[in-house]
Amino acid sequence: MRLLIVEDNHELADWLARALVQARYTVEVAHDGEEAEHLIALGEYAAIVLDLSLPHVDGMTVLKRIRRKGNRTPVIILTANASLDGRVAGLDSGADDYLAKPFELAELEARLRAVIRRGHDLASPEIVIADLALDSASKQFTLRGEPLQLTPREHSVLEYLVMKSGTTVTKASLHESVFGFDAEPDPSAIEIYVHRVRKKIEGSGVQIATLRGLGYMLRAL
Repeated sequence: MRLLIVEDNHELADWLARALVQARYTVEVAHDGEEAEHLIALGEYAAIVLDLSLPHVDGMTVLKRIRRKGNRTPVIILTANASLDGRVAGLDSGADDYLAKPFELAELEARLRAVIRRGHDLASPEIVIADLALDSASKQFTLRGEPLQLTPREHSVLEYLVMKSGTTVTKASLHESVFGFDAEPDPSAIEIYVHRVRKKIEGSGVQIATLRGLGYMLRAL
């Protein structure tokens, strides 16, 4: 799943990005409000981690603008201002959660998992499609109750398809989620990883269907 970190402190942003990449997210970073709005307009994110004290356009304005445009991406506000008034203002402006600095990485990761589940209307941390299951807390796949061995790229492909199960996923959006917005758009790369994932779930109760001219769909048989 792809995250956007909006943080003007380069050191903190880089640390967060590295930590969340290790947690198997695809991460992009914006260091000011204008850059954040540009990236949000261009791409789709599972969640946004948003600082409020940003150059050019402050975080609260970014949040209000994307909500006015109908963007419902889950947003966690990070800020040094932990006052009640500040929390209320952020939540009233459309934030899904609020975390005061300094914070523990484990807490941020737990809050990310929670807002992403809520954003996909998932009450349980486990997503089950036929005999394929994804534990969104541990990010582990099981197939017929046994661990499914996947490379990091294969995992990203299958995770995105599972989160979008039953709907059409374009090659472009899948590529963007797996490789990031700045990666070269090589359609064959995604085709290779989809082929590998198909082989690993072959004979199960789920399939990755190719919708010619449209993209892919993960569905139960």
